[in-house]
Amino acid sequence: MTTVGILGGGQLARMMAISGAPLGLRFLLLDNVADACAGQFAPMLVGDYRDEDILAEFAGKIDVATFDFENVPAESAHWLSGKVAVFPNPNALAVSQDRLAEKNLFRELGIGVPEFRDITCFEDLQSAIAEIGMPCILKTRRLGYDGKGQFRIKAEADIAAAWTALGAQTLTVGLILEAFVPFQREISVVAVRGRDGEFRHWALTENWHEQGVLSASLAPATEAAAFEAEAITCARKVAEALDYVGVFALELFLCDGRLMANEMAPRVHNSGHWTIEGAETSQFQNHLRAVLGLPLGSTRSVGVSCMLNWIGAMPEAGPVLQESGGHWHDYGKSARAGRKVGHATLREDSAAALADALARVGEALDRQQQVSQVLPRLR
Repeated sequence: MTTVGILGGGQLARMMAISGAPLGLRFLLLDNVADACAGQFAPMLVGDYRDEDILAEFAGKIDVATFDFENVPAESAHWLSGKVAVFPNPNALAVSQDRLAEKNLFRELGIGVPEFRDITCFEDLQSAIAEIGMPCILKTRRLGYDGKGQFRIKAEADIAAAWTALGAQTLTVGLILEAFVPFQREISVVAVRGRDGEFRHWALTENWHEQGVLSASLAPATEAAAFEAEAITCARKVAEALDYVGVFALELFLCDGRLMANEMAPRVHNSGHWTIEGAETSQFQNHLRAVLGLPLGSTRSVGVSCMLNWIGAMPEAGPVLQESGGHWHDYGKSARAGRKVGHATLREDSAAALADALARVGEALDRQQQVSQVLPRLR
């Protein structure tokens, strides 16, 4: 029986383990905290990702390794790759961990990006703002996610505050300044590439965020359909340039009739959770198929789907579960402000039926603001 090793034991690893059960797979997790939620479904080693002794134990018990979050130390993935096959490859992980390297890759591939500058000191920041203009966003090059490690600069008075907040990071994770993009849509391509180079993608997904954290996803993103071919081409270019194996997400802004790349996530992705019930093969099972060298499954959509993220605490399940197309996912985490604790997916045969179901759920759970973002796309 094949054992898949997962670096990271969060909800993505948890959903991978659940989706891998029908394939007869076993899993072994490695996480640096003992209560990681995937540990409720698979055995887990607990220790530092950089500890070579625990990495050696991990490698000796698995047939292939992957990861469930992009901040796994790239050097750990490199070390493991000398002992066992690791997918996606450590180079792809390293590029995606550095916003500057990532933006340079997009630019080299002819993919649109906002203006950006490497920032190494306060003088760099001042001159970059003079060139790019305001508003703009100062970001850490590494370790930022869900809106963390960012400071929006709207006026001269914000420059010193931004440097006070993030300037010390130049010595550890680096900084990058990016032009602010006044986008009309946030969309993502969730795609998969197999060991043999086969490339497949799910329906283009439109996303809405609250305070930097994904709030809702709609698939297919019908109002962005005219840009689907271009978006898929961009994702394919990235996958082939990195010799990528597995599932990834390319996040894009639609701004004034053109696409601009925001970032790449080298893993199964929050905006692809709808695929569990809304596609022939979920992103989680196709990721496992890819890293194991198995044939990829169909990514065809089944109806129209909306995923609602639950942040901080789980709401009542009943209003979702009483819908014929309602599906509930509790990650088994304790409640905490800003924490992703679960999600629900509503899937219906038509946009009109999905709009009605969303409206009912929004009212019953007092989530009208969350669903109101999506409803205009369906009516």
